[in-house]
Amino acid sequence: MLSLFPTLLSWEELAPLLIRLVLGAIFIYWSYKRLSDKSGSGRSKAIGAVDGILAVLLVIGLWTQLAAIIVAIDLIVRIIKKVTEKAFLTQGVNYYLVLLVLAISLIVSGAGWGTPFDMGF
Repeated sequence: MLSLFPTLLSWEELAPLLIRLVLGAIFIYWSYKRLSDKSGSGRSKAIGAVDGILAVLLVIGLWTQLAAIIVAIDLIVRIIKKVTEKAFLTQGVNYYLVLLVLAISLIVSGAGWGTPFDMGF
């Protein structure tokens, strides 16, 4: 394989770790926002709870591919909602598309370093 920095390829497991930490942090924020909203409906609170569970799974690296599949489905639903509102390729949709690509990359690459299985659990 041709690479400008071949020694960096030994760090390839770092990329999925960074991706899942970023996705996890975003979903923690979304979960906090939904759960702390006093006027939110029961459905909104349930979505916030699911977002929180997914965030924890991503951050700790447990069942990462399953969590990434559910995150990808969630993001596809959000994108479809934006498209039906005729807001395709606006700031929100671009953000969701990037997050969707990150989730798909976790589905195909796995969790990377720092999972409970790496630590002997």
